[in-house]
Amino acid sequence: MKPSVRKELLSQVEGLMNQYCNGCFLNKYLKKADGRRAAHRFCISQCTVGEQLRDYGKKLK
Repeated sequence: MKPSVRKELLSQVEGLMNQYCNGCFLNKYLKKADGRRAAHRFCISQCTVGEQLRDYGKKLK
């Protein structure tokens, strides 16, 4: 993969995280109620933004 393409993908990932994940009330609630692992599991497996992040991760491989 070209470095410029990789840089663009990483920039898109960072933009998604900054826009949706930082300050996510659902993540904060789940951390408080069920713990950090449960909140992370939800974000990775059920959140729509998490699905997009997984797709970017597959492209980065």
